[in-house]
Amino acid sequence: MVGANLKAEAMNLMEKRSGIEAEMNVIIERLCQPGGPGLFGNLLDSEGFPRADIDIPAVRADRQRLSELRNDHKDITEKIDQKIEVLHSARLAPISESDKDPGLNAQERVVNLGTSSSFGNPVGGGNNSMDVDVVVSRPFATVDEITDRSPAADDGLQLGDQIVKFGNVEVGENLLQRLAAEAQTNQGHAISLVVMRQGALINLTVTPRYWSGRGLLGCHFRIL
Repeated sequence: MVGANLKAEAMNLMEKRSGIEAEMNVIIERLCQPGGPGLFGNLLDSEGFPRADIDIPAVRADRQRLSELRNDHKDITEKIDQKIEVLHSARLAPISESDKDPGLNAQERVVNLGTSSSFGNPVGGGNNSMDVDVVVSRPFATVDEITDRSPAADDGLQLGDQIVKFGNVEVGENLLQRLAAEAQTNQGHAISLVVMRQGALINLTVTPRYWSGRGLLGCHFRIL
């Protein structure tokens, strides 16, 4: 019963997190539309006057709301991780002799932690989405800028995607340097990604390469 309650609580938090991500994506797309100020662009013109081509109060409100949502997202992700850790610990606890089903062999008692699905589809693990989040649940960066017709855009990466894994890079220290090194090392070669999009885990591949714009990918990652 405790495990079922933990799972229900975690799933409820995931649903709330998906709602936060959806609102964040709407704001990001609005700020980063062609001619827009972007997430961090200057609101003043070259002469130091407020830009006349944008609604500055609306932009400031969007940026403030996005900052609030990011904080909410971080808090709710930490709560999800805590519940998943407890649930995972319970699943991996030794099975007593009285709890064992004599009809199951040892292999069938192993916890199914899920496997990746085919390219471009949500990661799945049997019938239980919780299994996947036990393995990978915490994004470490988000795509906050992406250029049209860039390698990243052409290969399927989207604004607001949250990076769970980028090649060999996962959570840890010096993430920006490691991301840059991973792209440089794999120039011209496909890199496997796991991203979180609208609350679902997606498998993608991107190929860092030279193009008409800046960088090898044409996108910007913000570390969470």
